[in-house]
Amino acid sequence: MEKTLHAELPGLSVLTDPAALTPYATADQPAEPAGFNDIYLLAPVGYFVLSFDSTIVQMNVVGADLLELPRANPERATLRQFVAPRFLDDFDRWLRRAVNSAQPEQCNLQLQRSRGQQGFPVSLRASADTGGQGVRVVLELAEGKLAALERSEERFRRIVHNAEEGIWEIDAAARTSFVNPKMAQMLGYAIEEMLEQPLVAFMDEEGRAILERNIARRQQGMAERHEFKFIRKDGSDLWATLATNPIFDGDGAYRGALALVSDITASRASAELIWQQANFDALTALPNRHMFQDRLGQELKKARRDGSLLALLFIDLDGFKQVNDTLGHAQGDALLVEAARRIGRGVRSSDTVARLGGDEFTVILAGLEQASVVDRIAQNLLAMLNRPFALGTAQPSISASVGIAMYPADAAAPDELLRSADQAMYAAKQSGRNRYSYFTRDLQLAAQARQQVTLDLRTALQHEQFELHYQPIVNLRSGKIERAEALLRWRHPQRGLLTPAEFLPFAESGGLMLEIGDWVFRQAARQARDWQDALGASFQVSINQSAAQLRGDTAVYVDWLKHATQLGLPPRSIVLEITEGVLMDGSARAAERLRDLREMGLQVALDNFGTGYSSLSHLKHFGIDLLKLDHSFIQHMVYDSGDLAMCEALIVMAHKLGLRVVAEGVETSAQSGLLSMAGCDYAQGYVFAGALPAGELAALAKRGLSLLH
Repeated sequence: MEKTLHAELPGLSVLTDPAALTPYATADQPAEPAGFNDIYLLAPVGYFVLSFDSTIVQMNVVGADLLELPRANPERATLRQFVAPRFLDDFDRWLRRAVNSAQPEQCNLQLQRSRGQQGFPVSLRASADTGGQGVRVVLELAEGKLAALERSEERFRRIVHNAEEGIWEIDAAARTSFVNPKMAQMLGYAIEEMLEQPLVAFMDEEGRAILERNIARRQQGMAERHEFKFIRKDGSDLWATLATNPIFDGDGAYRGALALVSDITASRASAELIWQQANFDALTALPNRHMFQDRLGQELKKARRDGSLLALLFIDLDGFKQVNDTLGHAQGDALLVEAARRIGRGVRSSDTVARLGGDEFTVILAGLEQASVVDRIAQNLLAMLNRPFALGTAQPSISASVGIAMYPADAAAPDELLRSADQAMYAAKQSGRNRYSYFTRDLQLAAQARQQVTLDLRTALQHEQFELHYQPIVNLRSGKIERAEALLRWRHPQRGLLTPAEFLPFAESGGLMLEIGDWVFRQAARQARDWQDALGASFQVSINQSAAQLRGDTAVYVDWLKHATQLGLPPRSIVLEITEGVLMDGSARAAERLRDLREMGLQVALDNFGTGYSSLSHLKHFGIDLLKLDHSFIQHMVYDSGDLAMCEALIVMAHKLGLRVVAEGVETSAQSGLLSMAGCDYAQGYVFAGALPAGELAALAKRGLSLLH
C-alpha cells in the first residue's frame, strides 16, 4: 500500500491548520521581511505576503503552485490580477478592511490563473503585518475539509517530488529519512544512497561543528536558517541555505527536522567576488583604499587601547610615469606588481600593505615600542625599491619617496594621519626623492640624526674606523690571563673613541648589526689565533651577540667556522656571550639556535646573569657553558654577607650543572679573594685591567699579574 504524505514526511500535519499560521521570530532567528517565516514554505495551504497594492512580496511552495508563478516572483505579479473580474470589488473592499483592521478579515471569491480560464473558489483570510509593512494572506481552496486535505496532500506530494528546491528530512538521530529528487540531484547521489545516512556524512569539519551547535536549539523547537557547506559525491563544494523546522510527535517529543534547501553556490561565489573586488586591488592583490581605511581604523583603536605607537608610511614611486610612457602600460603594471611584492617582503607579516591607486602604496606599522624601528624599515624599503626591475629585456630603475606619520604624535584620526603621511611624502620628494621624511619637524630632525649616524657607521666599516679592545679574564686559581672579552670601539674622526652604548642602538635601528658582528668575529678570531701562538693553545676570546644576530641566518655562523678553519683556530676558541633578554626573545628559536652553535663547537656564555627573568632551568635547557655573574652581586660582597652567600650558592649550583663561573665587575682585591675562596673559576674587572688594546693585553698576560701572587 502506498505510503501517505504524512508517512513520507512526518510532522507535516501540524501545518494543515491555517489558524496556526502566525509568523514569529526569535532572538536568534529574526523574521524575514514583512513577517514571513520559513515554517510557511512547506505548509499545504497557500501563504502570501502582499504589499499594500497587493503585489506578491513572498509566497510559499503551495501558493506558487496554485498560481503557477515562480516563487521569487520576478515579474512582480499582484494577487489582484488573479481575481475573477466579477469579484474585484469584493477583493478591494476586503483588502482595505484587512489593512485597517486589527482582526483577521475573511473573503470568499474566485481566482483565475489567466483571463479566460475557468475560475476556482478560494477562501482568503488576511491580517495586517504587525510591523506595518504589508498584509499576510492564507489561501484555502473552498472545498470540504476532508476533500481539501486529500487534495492538498496530493498536490503537496507532487510539489515535493518536482520542487526546484531540495527537501531533506532527518530523524531524531540526525539521519536522513527522506530526500526529494532535487535534493539528491544537488549532491550528486541517488535517493537510495542518501537514505539512512547521517547528515554529517555530507559535510566537512566546519559544517559538522555548526550542526552540532544547532542540534540542541532545534530540539528546543527553534526554527532556524543557516548556510552550510556540503560536499557533493564528486568532492566539490555545495553551499546551501537550510531553512529548518523541528518535528514533534503528539506527545511533544522531538522526532527530527524538515529542511528546505536552496543552492546558493553561485550567488555565494558572486558575493565573494564582489567582496574581493570591493576590498582588494585587482592588479597587485593588495588591500585597496577601502580595505586600507578599515584596517587603519581598527589598528588605531588597538593602539589607543594598548598605548602603543603606530606608524603610517605613504610610498610614492619616483620615475614610474617615465617607465609607463616608454615601456608601455603592460610593463608598468608588471613593475607595480613587483614593487608591491618587494614592499611586502620589506615589512613584518603583521603589517598591512595597501595600494591606494596608481603608484601610491601605504604601510601600516602597528604595535611599535619605539619609533627608531621605523627608520630601519623605511631604509630597507628604499633600498629594495631602488634595485633594477627585470621587465623583459629592459631593466629600469626607479626610487621611492616615503612619508611617515606617527600615532599619537602627529594625528589620532585615520583621515588626519593619512593626510600627514601624504604631506610628509611630498616633503621627501621636494628634498630630492629616494628618501623618507617624517611629518613632525622634531621627529624629522631626530630621524635625520639617526640617518647620519647610520651613514657614518657604514663609512666606519669601509674605512676601518672600528677597533677591538680586550678586557682580560683571569683564572682565579692560577692567576693567569686565559681569556679575554672583545669590546667594540669606534674611533670617530671628530668625536674620538666611542663606546658601544654611544652607537650600537643606531647600528641596530639601521640594520647594521649583522655586518658589524661579522667584522667583530673575524677580527677577534685572528687575534685569538695570534694569542694562542703567543700565550697558549687554550686561550679563548669572547664576543657579544645581540638578539638580531642570534635570529639571523645560520649560514653566517657556518661562514665564521670556515674562516676559523682557514686560520687553524679550533671553534671552542670563540665564546659567544648572550644576555638573558636574548633567551627570553622567542625562547624556542633561541634554544634551537644555541644548540646548533654548540654542535658547531662554539661555546656560549650567559652574560649579566641575575639581572633578567630567566629561570634556573634555562641554564640546562639552553646549553650554556659559562655563567657570568653580574657585577651587582659583586660590588657589595665585602660588606653584605647576603651577596656573598648568593654568589656562593650560584657558584655551587653552576658547578653541579657542569658550568664554569666568571665574576664580572671585580674592582678590589678583597672581592677577588672572596670569590676565589667561594670556588669561582674566573673573574674580570678593573682590579685586573680595563679594556686594553690587543698589544697591551698580550704584554700584561706575559708579564703576569702581581695581584694574585
